[in-house]
Amino acid sequence: MVDSYDNAFDGEKSKTQVKREMQALVDMGERLTTLKPDTLAKLPLTDELRSALEEHKKHTANEAKRRHRSFIGKLMRDQDIEAITALLDQLDASSRQYNERFHNLERWRDRLIDGTDEVLEKFVQEYAEADRQQLRSLIRQAQHELKTNKTPTASRKIFKYIRELDETQRGLR
Repeated sequence: MVDSYDNAFDGEKSKTQVKREMQALVDMGERLTTLKPDTLAKLPLTDELRSALEEHKKHTANEAKRRHRSFIGKLMRDQDIEAITALLDQLDASSRQYNERFHNLERWRDRLIDGTDEVLEKFVQEYAEADRQQLRSLIRQAQHELKTNKTPTASRKIFKYIRELDETQRGLR
């Protein structure tokens, strides 16, 4: 008789679990309020949620802010949470995905500075929007800075350029 009682609750979520999920949606909605409008435009959000996110800035009283955050969390139930999470992970500097992407870009920069034209060609194949002439100029400057033990200004410019290309290709810009 006890076994049948335990099996009756197997598919159901506990009240605590439901509250945690709702709070996670509220927290995600709060993160959305901090995003720039052009980044929000890339997300698959309903019009009602978009207008609620715009209205969030209008609320100044603490209780009004709290109620509005709860309202945004309620609207988040109808959204594509996986797509939103994927974009937020790409933007979040503490996420594993962001760190992997960052390290990959650092490796590209180092290979470009140490490498030959073949490395540059591979890079241009992967990032078709890359400007070969600008990259070659920056690479020569970075190699000169390495030889003369100067500060790696060109190396930083290469990384910034590569990161901009990557963000453009991923649709983050």
